[in-house]
Amino acid sequence: MRTETPQTIRLEDYRPSDHLIDRVDLDIRLAPHDTRVSATLAVRPNPAGVPGAPLVLDGDELTLLGLALDGQALPADAFAASPGGLTLHAPPQRPFTLTVETQIDPTANTKLMGLYRSGGVYCTQCEADGFRRITYFLDRPDVLSVYTTRIEADREEAPVLLGNGDPGEAGAVPGTGRHFAVWHDPHPKPAYLFALVGGRLDRVSAPFTTMEGRAVTVAVYVEPGKGPRADYALDAVLRSMRWDEAAFGRPYDLAVFNVVAVSDFNMGAMENKGLNIFNDKYVLADPETATDTDYANIEAVIAHEYFHNWSGNRVTCRDWFQLCLKEGLTVFRDQEFSSDMRSRAVHRIGEVRTLRARQFPEDAGPLAHPVRPRAYAEINNFYTATVYEKGAEIVRMIRTLLGPAAFRAGMDRYFSENDGRAATVEDFLSAFAAESGRDLSAFARWYERPGTPRVSAAGSHDAQTGRYTLSLRQSLPGGDGAPLVIPVALGLVGAAGPLEATCERVRDGVFVLEAASDTITFAGVAEPPVPSLFRGFSAPVRLEMDLGDAERLTLLRHDTDPFNRWQAAQSVAMRLILDRATARAQEAEGAEGAEGAEEAGPAAAAYAAALGAFLDAEALADPAFAALVLGLPGEGDVANEMGRDVDPDAIHRARQALRRHLGRSLRGRLDPLRAALAPAAGAPFSPDAASAGRRALANAALDLLGIADPEAGTQAAEAQLAAATNMTDRLAALSVLAQIPGPARERALEAFGERYADEPLVLDKWFALQATIPEAGTLERIARLRRHPAFAMTNPNRVRALIGSFGLGNPTQFARADGAGFALLAETVEALDRVNPQIAAKLLTTFGSWRMLEPARSSRAGEILSRMQARPGLSRDVTDILARTLAGSLTHS
Repeated sequence: MRTETPQTIRLEDYRPSDHLIDRVDLDIRLAPHDTRVSATLAVRPNPAGVPGAPLVLDGDELTLLGLALDGQALPADAFAASPGGLTLHAPPQRPFTLTVETQIDPTANTKLMGLYRSGGVYCTQCEADGFRRITYFLDRPDVLSVYTTRIEADREEAPVLLGNGDPGEAGAVPGTGRHFAVWHDPHPKPAYLFALVGGRLDRVSAPFTTMEGRAVTVAVYVEPGKGPRADYALDAVLRSMRWDEAAFGRPYDLAVFNVVAVSDFNMGAMENKGLNIFNDKYVLADPETATDTDYANIEAVIAHEYFHNWSGNRVTCRDWFQLCLKEGLTVFRDQEFSSDMRSRAVHRIGEVRTLRARQFPEDAGPLAHPVRPRAYAEINNFYTATVYEKGAEIVRMIRTLLGPAAFRAGMDRYFSENDGRAATVEDFLSAFAAESGRDLSAFARWYERPGTPRVSAAGSHDAQTGRYTLSLRQSLPGGDGAPLVIPVALGLVGAAGPLEATCERVRDGVFVLEAASDTITFAGVAEPPVPSLFRGFSAPVRLEMDLGDAERLTLLRHDTDPFNRWQAAQSVAMRLILDRATARAQEAEGAEGAEGAEEAGPAAAAYAAALGAFLDAEALADPAFAALVLGLPGEGDVANEMGRDVDPDAIHRARQALRRHLGRSLRGRLDPLRAALAPAAGAPFSPDAASAGRRALANAALDLLGIADPEAGTQAAEAQLAAATNMTDRLAALSVLAQIPGPARERALEAFGERYADEPLVLDKWFALQATIPEAGTLERIARLRRHPAFAMTNPNRVRALIGSFGLGNPTQFARADGAGFALLAETVEALDRVNPQIAAKLLTTFGSWRMLEPARSSRAGEILSRMQARPGLSRDVTDILARTLAGSLTHS
């Protein structure tokens, strides 16, 4: 068995398809192991293609049963067929119909791509190239077709039959115990947006009337008995539909909109036209099983997939190099929706935390690539934080540069000009250029350059003239190339609050850095100011400025920008952790348990005092924001800031020491704060932002109490665990106990697992929590959990919960000095690759920062990756990630 060698696909080689398919009529007869698919394709030569070219259709593990052209069976020498493709050697140079009959086994499809059957439910996932696992087709996003689908199944097995578009004829198949349903989608779409679902499902629904007066039935389908847990998702759909009309003028365009939740799904969700299919973790919620984070994620993902109806479906992407055009744009749209539904400041901080935790390391490692890649070997491996999160930041910068009115006009023009088309990044930017009159050719470099830019800043104040001069310099990875267009939202802050100053080059609080370096001068500055730069994180860059702790704490106290207030606290904490982690004293073994090593210096004491004053003044006014300010940078954030010679143990010890110091310094405030935030007795649970913020701050206080005084923390956590009326507080208490070794922890974990043994989504949390315990015994714990009856390698959620959480959330044990953590993840990847290559490849990306580690750890990681690369039989997905992880990304060229 040979390892698959991926073929490199390059943007510069793009050319239109030689043929187009205007209509697709599908007849799909579902059966567990013998599903028959008859596809009648209305094909015509593409005027933009090569005349007389053969018709080459994509396939993947297909069995061909029949082939006919205009109703006549084709002779064997007229075509060539294999499981991986079908070629019609000399197709007519006129419109014709091609009928293709294939056979597939949905139950055996553990890849969860194409048509598969899991938990008794038939389901599809066709993005990026899964439709070729259903029938032979031109499986590329620039071939748009109108689909009519007849679905047939056993009525007892699958009483619900759903497809794209609007429902048509339905009924029984006489004398068979089977039934059928016909669905028609009048909107041309690429094959990756095709979907069907068949199974036994419960339904909750509600009516909706669009801004145009169209009546729409919105429905959410879930496993039997779980209908009440779909109410929040249904409400999120309705709010998303109304918001998209108000914010972007985008009404819905069909008579029905269906959402289906399934338990085995490779992705979070999929935006198939009129039939969105979701991983059930982003649909099901009630207070007993879902945390506040779950509710927020459901709201965001529901909105994201619905918003794709215009940014992805009505306007799709010409090729997969333009993936950011639908994903980055739609992330921006769902971020704006969530900001309007919740606290804009708090949500923005969350967006940036995600970007820095996921995308910045990607940009700094061997898997770095531009937002629009120039080449790829396996497109499934480019559904990355760079495409999604950094892609969204680019859209946000366009709005910052143009202003809200011109941005909205550009969006309207983009949707209007490209409706029903497969568009490119150039189409997107040209719409804004046309509406604003602004040349965006230099800004387009953001789509082409990999890596995170750095902006260094230095300021000087002239007391005699009252002028403040700010110098900015940008540097790009690799050190070459034309400069980027970087919007810098800024202001000046004094000892008592914001300073009024004037600068003619700053418009609406934004200076645009377009050169490699530039200098601006503010007039009317009476005192030495503290610059507040990149307010709201106005560009995805790393800022370098030599500010002292006192200056940063001035921003925490007095800045008007919530993001930079939070950032100021984070920067002080980051410096304290870095200083301790890199100190010689930290290199000594056993430092973690030495109480004497916990003594804090004056800088840490000043930081704790500033946080105490902040809590006293503002905690109860905005608990959600206070909880964020109280939190420290994660261990991964610290490692990313170090950049090289990373010792995860030293980082862990340093961060724990600062947490312990804060907990002890703020101890007198924590219990009263928790009491003040406690809900009134008998108050019903609400997932709204205000209630969630109060729980967040109360649980942040409990977390600090746990590390400051493990005995008192254990008692408080056990009491909260026993009294909790919702999963947010219950899981927070269990998380505190999980970090404190001893019998109380094991009792609590065992009881929690037993209580929720029949709740898969809650068990995922239980698996993940144990995988992130930063102790040497965690590897053995994971080995036990892999033998747990509820663990299955065929369930992506469970694998992500246990193994994914270990790799991403437990750096001290994943990057153990003995290499055992690397070996555990590598062994899992190899085993999973035989079952689900896409999930295996995603797990493998955990090694993306291996070169940043100190030499001994880095060497062990490299050895394990090299051994894996030498193994035969690896999938294309895993082979691609391995090659790029070991040798660097092919997309840099």
